[in-house]
Amino acid sequence: MNYIKIKYLSIIMILLVGFTTACEKEDEKEDDNSKSNSQSIVKSTIETNVKSGTWRISKFIDSGTDETNHFTNFNFTFSSTGVLNANNGTTDYNGTWSITDSNSNDDSQDDLDFNIHFNLTNEFQDLNDDWDFISQSATLIELIDISGGNGGIDSLTFVKN
Repeated sequence: MNYIKIKYLSIIMILLVGFTTACEKEDEKEDDNSKSNSQSIVKSTIETNVKSGTWRISKFIDSGTDETNHFTNFNFTFSSTGVLNANNGTTDYNGTWSITDSNSNDDSQDDLDFNIHFNLTNEFQDLNDDWDFISQSATLIELIDISGGNGGIDSLTFVKN
């Protein structure tokens, strides 16, 4: 008789542990989905803001050196097709831009990266990076990048014209 009670109690314990583990995994999945949905909303909002109007660089610090003056008269337009145009009235440069979920091991996987790439060999190549957001609004985008090579900190700020 005791053997049967122990057997039933063991089965009940196994079922309870299995049920508890399944519930915890479901909760984790819901948290991940909630995080993903929230991040999608933020990404969509940033994309909408960026594609609206023209922007200018109000600050560009490259490893401690202020290089904002290289971009003073340029207006930046971020198209919905991923083309980034920089124009100062006489010079016209095209590059690409995107916002992606960072999957690198050196920072949080939950953040978004602002990717800029100009296929140029002038000062615009210094903008090429997967920038991290410090803050963003409909009229301001503040970005930062910590170099993996030398540990230098770059910061880039766009303001809407």
